[in-house]
Amino acid sequence: MFASGPETGHENRVVSRPLLFPTRFIWPYGGSRVFLTGSFTRWSEHIPMSPVEGCPTVFQVICRLSPGYHQFKFFVDGEWRHDERQPFVNGNYGVVNTVYIAGDPDVVSPCLSPEAPSRSNMDLDDVSIHSEPVPTMSDADLEVSRHRIATFLSGHAAYELLPDSGKVVALDVNIAVKQAFHILHEQGIPVAPLWDSLKGQFVGVLSALDFILILRELGDHGSNLTEEELETHTISFWKEGKVHLSRQIDGDARSYPRHLVDAGPYDSLKDVALRILKSKVAVVPIIHSSSPDGSLPQLLNLATLSEVLKCICRHFKHSSSSLPVIQQPICSIPLGTWVPNIGELNGRPLAMLRPNASLGAALSLLVQANVSSIPVVDENDSLLDIYSRSDITALAKDKAYAQIRLDEMSIHQALQLCQDSNSFNGQRCQMCLRFDTLHKVMEQLANTGARRLVIVEAGSKRVEGIISLSDVFKFLLGV
Repeated sequence: MFASGPETGHENRVVSRPLLFPTRFIWPYGGSRVFLTGSFTRWSEHIPMSPVEGCPTVFQVICRLSPGYHQFKFFVDGEWRHDERQPFVNGNYGVVNTVYIAGDPDVVSPCLSPEAPSRSNMDLDDVSIHSEPVPTMSDADLEVSRHRIATFLSGHAAYELLPDSGKVVALDVNIAVKQAFHILHEQGIPVAPLWDSLKGQFVGVLSALDFILILRELGDHGSNLTEEELETHTISFWKEGKVHLSRQIDGDARSYPRHLVDAGPYDSLKDVALRILKSKVAVVPIIHSSSPDGSLPQLLNLATLSEVLKCICRHFKHSSSSLPVIQQPICSIPLGTWVPNIGELNGRPLAMLRPNASLGAALSLLVQANVSSIPVVDENDSLLDIYSRSDITALAKDKAYAQIRLDEMSIHQALQLCQDSNSFNGQRCQMCLRFDTLHKVMEQLANTGARRLVIVEAGSKRVEGIISLSDVFKFLLGV
């Protein structure tokens, strides 16, 4: 399509036994048919690019390049395109991207090291002959971004989260625990506020974590809790013994709030987000009472970080450039939990499980690591699925919890049960890449309603980390 340009002669010079470096090219902006061409093909061949499994908007191809400078361009659905996030120049063939391959293998950028299986498939975005490999984030950019987000959240109230229509399920504390979890499963909800008719107020929430603690207690041969008692014990009875059980499990009852954490309709969105973060809960009930003494409370909604994030994304949809920090790739900012590099001792390890691990081991890890989900990976650490706290309610169907042993059921079998019961998790295994911008991650979390994204290597889907809604808000609010 193009003739060879004068600046392409160096990299196409024939040498004896040339040293070629496999280099991954990425087009992360979608399309139906995507091709790559460049100086390394003398602009005469269109190399087809393939969509990445699990990331259908990301296309990739690996080419073997000789050392030196190369120019390239993408042909997307019949139109010539270049990637503005990668180095580019204006040349004889319009705007083209550029890449430099070092001639000495010992000085090849780690981001381009073709033989290291642990490298990211988005690393080409970091290659630049003009700037640092990873864009730096200035303190000023971080401060102005956080200030603008905090100002927006402080100026908007929780009532803006109320949907035009919908339902909120609440449970009476006097119903049986077994019946309560059947309701959670049938209604497709992971959590429900608890109503105490004697006190005339909401007193707490029942969540998937409660069910996990109950099942672990049932699975303990020394437990005083029996399946018959599960049929008759009320939520109130269970909640009274929960703090004692929590101390037995990890010695820290403070991990599980004893009192209801709620908010009013006129509380700011910032206050709502901070309450969720500080209390380490998934939802905050929005409760309103017209009486000065707080009697006759009305349950209006269940506020989540996902809903707050949607408000942020809508507000800054056409002015995202006013938040410079969200233009940064997630790998360049302190965000999420990452698989440690070899020799790296700092940071919290990322919990992962094999599909043949027992459900009991998974539940123990969820509780002890204080996480809401665990990636399920194969022997190469490639993502297969994800097991979340909320998946446990699938065991309520047909009293499956009474027919299985936690140490005998595998994670694979538990996930099959979730699929058979149409678990309410929606789209499973939402993924992103390390060089996705924070803006893209926020949009993906908001649009899908997911509570976390698993960071994977394009192509192999090898798990590199995980980012949760809590991680995003802690970073954006500086807490």
